[in-house]
Amino acid sequence: MTANFREQLIGKRLVVKVGSALVTKGGQGVDFDAIASWVVQITTLRALGCEVVLVSSGAIAEGLKRLNWKTRPKQLNQLQAAAAVGQMGLVQAYEQFFSAQHIKTAQVLLTHADLANRERYLNARSTLQCLLAYGVVPIINENDTVVTDEIRFGDNDTLAALVTNLIEADSLFILTDQVGLFNKDPRKFADAELLSEVFADNPDLVKMAGGAGSSVGTGGMLTKVLAAQRAARSGADTYIASGHENLVLERLVQGERVGTVLKSSMTRLAARKQWLADHLKLKGSLQIDEGAVQALVSKKSSLLAVGVMSCVGTFYRGDVVACVAPNGQEVARGLVNYSSLEIAKIAGVTSAEIESILGYQDEPELIHRDNLVIN
Repeated sequence: MTANFREQLIGKRLVVKVGSALVTKGGQGVDFDAIASWVVQITTLRALGCEVVLVSSGAIAEGLKRLNWKTRPKQLNQLQAAAAVGQMGLVQAYEQFFSAQHIKTAQVLLTHADLANRERYLNARSTLQCLLAYGVVPIINENDTVVTDEIRFGDNDTLAALVTNLIEADSLFILTDQVGLFNKDPRKFADAELLSEVFADNPDLVKMAGGAGSSVGTGGMLTKVLAAQRAARSGADTYIASGHENLVLERLVQGERVGTVLKSSMTRLAARKQWLADHLKLKGSLQIDEGAVQALVSKKSSLLAVGVMSCVGTFYRGDVVACVAPNGQEVARGLVNYSSLEIAKIAGVTSAEIESILGYQDEPELIHRDNLVIN
């Protein structure tokens, strides 16, 4: 690896999803050798300067083994019980091997509802960012003990894409028992070709993966393509590759072509800005002084409380508000870190004074520059 390429990896945020077959001996319970291998590879990625979030399946398979159930049950409560029991063994295995590498881990259980609710979304985002800042590897799984349809019909591909959006990751790695995405089902067509690189928004991908209008059924590839398309909307590329490839993660981050990469058509920051500008409704406004206007427009800075004169409207943390100059012109809009009630108390004060006034400080900025769109 060249020094330049190594420098490019520093600070990259990656989401790695490993399928159940890769960590449970094909569904027979936790595969300690496989877990050890994933931990070593993730440790290498961290040594290269990357931040890594791991999304791991396997809890139900481990639970079935621990409960001595020979077949996967169909009743939801039994599946949830198996997941609860198996999650203990899965996390214990990861903790054991990461601890041997002197790396701290955290168990994070999420549901799709957590990421659909704005306040819970922001809380999950802040928690994960805090864990990464402290050098912890979050190990994420679906909270199978409380979900309903997801445990029967969903999988962690979608969850991994949602997490990629949540933490604004640079790349999503979906590791499976398939070598990648083909242009047609390789089990039926001898001339099927592996797609090395393609844009995630290619309209033909869903059909290739076995979606509507196709009888192809490539064993779960459709959910991976849909996950890649979701991740692409926040500017992340998705890599789909076989987890049975030797040192697959290390090879992928070093630029080796393994499996399929589904590329986003826009950068992460551009995707974020477009989302803010086009898809979220304004809930209020902040009247800012000339100093704040210059800081936002000329210096591309975050908006601090000291530059705010007043607020208009009723809004809450995570809502989109406009930043309005003294002449009445909107100069920017973005996701606010405090409610209108809180801002009314801290407008005009320094960031250092926020905690003494409110009794806490969620963030030092009212709006972070990455969550701002300048008009």
